[in-house]
Amino acid sequence: MKIALISPRGPLYRHRSGIWKKSLRYAPLTLTTLASLVPPDLNAEVVLMDEGIGDVDPNCDVDLVGISAITGTAPRSYELAAQFRARGVPVVIGGVHATLMPEEVMQHADATVVGYAEETWPQLLRDFAAGRLQKRYDQSPHLKLENLPFPRRDLLPAKEYVTLHTIEATRGCIHKCEFCVVPSAWGRPLQKPIGDVIADIRQMRPRKLIFLDLNLISDTDYAKELFRALAPLGVRWGGLSTTMIAWDDELLDLAAESGCSGLLLGFESLSDGALSETRKQFNDRVDYKTVIERLHARKIAIQGCFVFGFDDDTTDVFERTAQFAIDSHIDLPRYAILTPFPGTPLHNRLGREGRLLTTDWSYYDGQHVVYQPARMTADELQRGTERAWKMTYSYGGIAKRLAGARVQLGIAIPANLGYRFYAHHLNRYYTCDWSLPAGRRAA
Repeated sequence: MKIALISPRGPLYRHRSGIWKKSLRYAPLTLTTLASLVPPDLNAEVVLMDEGIGDVDPNCDVDLVGISAITGTAPRSYELAAQFRARGVPVVIGGVHATLMPEEVMQHADATVVGYAEETWPQLLRDFAAGRLQKRYDQSPHLKLENLPFPRRDLLPAKEYVTLHTIEATRGCIHKCEFCVVPSAWGRPLQKPIGDVIADIRQMRPRKLIFLDLNLISDTDYAKELFRALAPLGVRWGGLSTTMIAWDDELLDLAAESGCSGLLLGFESLSDGALSETRKQFNDRVDYKTVIERLHARKIAIQGCFVFGFDDDTTDVFERTAQFAIDSHIDLPRYAILTPFPGTPLHNRLGREGRLLTTDWSYYDGQHVVYQPARMTADELQRGTERAWKMTYSYGGIAKRLAGARVQLGIAIPANLGYRFYAHHLNRYYTCDWSLPAGRRAA
């Protein structure tokens, strides 16, 4: 049996390698995890295809295709599935979009995996080998992430990534932000035994490591234990967190001592009204500048993320947020347009209010306006986001931010120059005409 596992081309990679050189990408973890779960008794050959680094050959000689789809890549996933199925090759589609929209996905696949695949993927493969493939496989409510095989990182070409060493210790998040797909798709948070995480790191022998956990400090006691276990390994690592890390001195110190060199933080908005609207009240009344200063004092770089388009936002939000990012010396600011992903409370609310402009999932990429904003036009939101990118990544903006941060400049300078290119070429990597084409608006 020969199995092809595919990660479809995402919004930044619609033009082959996209904005970044291939060497600036880190390896995806989903494909290598799925490959590790293939039952050894099937004697299957597994091929991984990441469209971010290369093209997929729809005529390749395989017996089964597995596609992992997020919402923004769903149309591309369906396109690939149709090409393989036209040749008589069965296709399985899983991932967050299949979990959020299983009935839709089932129309494009021979089998659909809903939820995490640790138990269902091996069963699906055995069913396929026995000629009894089912239409749908659902995650068990009792799933645990323990005693699992290490991801098959050896199946990806190391030279195409800045690092193969991506890992996760936890899944899910305790918070229920209105726009976030995590509570809707994945439910309760899960944790791997810390011993299993450390064993995986030891066998990798990495110098640098990226945790892909959606909120590594969701359980602070677990995070502290993990950081203590990481410290003796001498590994530099980055990951995702909330601003709450800055208010627990022990947690922050342990993170720094464990080798944390950078964190992605979801600041989301400078407005308390917007934060309340999106159910992210734990950021309310938080002094973001103090958060930034506390992390910089421990030589931790910050990738700070902001979202535009909340109902509380007016047209002054773009320059105000960009100026804050410059003045507070955020190492690598990022901006996204609020996106009502299917299955989220935000999507349901905007649908009830008749404000969804399209359900063409290819526009659900965080850089297109797919709904009617409350206090500005869709075009004002689109153009304002573009202005914020350009303002933040002007040469003057870069210089002021990095001079104030002075953290890991050897990495920060080229990363900022890469984002400057991105900021000034948005229309090359996303649809040039920001307006939605006729026929793609929601009914």
